[in-house]
Amino acid sequence: MKGVVKAYVTYYPDLAVPGASETVQSFFAHAIDAGVEKLVLLSGRGEEEAQHAEQVLKACDVDWTILRCSFFSQNFSENFFLDPILAGEVALPVGPVAEPFVDVEDVADVAVAALTQDGHSRKLYELTGPRALTFADAIGEIARATGRDIRYLSITPEEYRAAMLQA
Repeated sequence: MKGVVKAYVTYYPDLAVPGASETVQSFFAHAIDAGVEKLVLLSGRGEEEAQHAEQVLKACDVDWTILRCSFFSQNFSENFFLDPILAGEVALPVGPVAEPFVDVEDVADVAVAALTQDGHSRKLYELTGPRALTFADAIGEIARATGRDIRYLSITPEEYRAAMLQA
């Protein structure tokens, strides 16, 4: 990190993972010791562990900006849900709760501004998409746009866990 003065910080697979805040806290300390003056953190909306990581950053003696994002639109096409969509069924332990899915390109634009322009110091930005959709609505729109039969199935957390363990 020698010579780095600004950094965009993400945590894989997600800040919601138990123990993530301790890992990023260690990274923040290392970065600050190395001379980093500005940290921009990618965070998640409604995630207790992510909000803990935000508090850890706010307590640091460094300039910071937090980008608290809703669920990424690209998770349907590039990542998490791609295989289930291609298989024709997305099963999740999520009811009819609407989510304002955000485009990662928009997140990138805000991150660049926070890193390169004045006026973003010690600010938390809630980044969302233009409209809220339930997961069933989102899958329905993807099915219509692709002309494919793709269904959404709401399952229990226990069913989801069992499916993940099997996978």
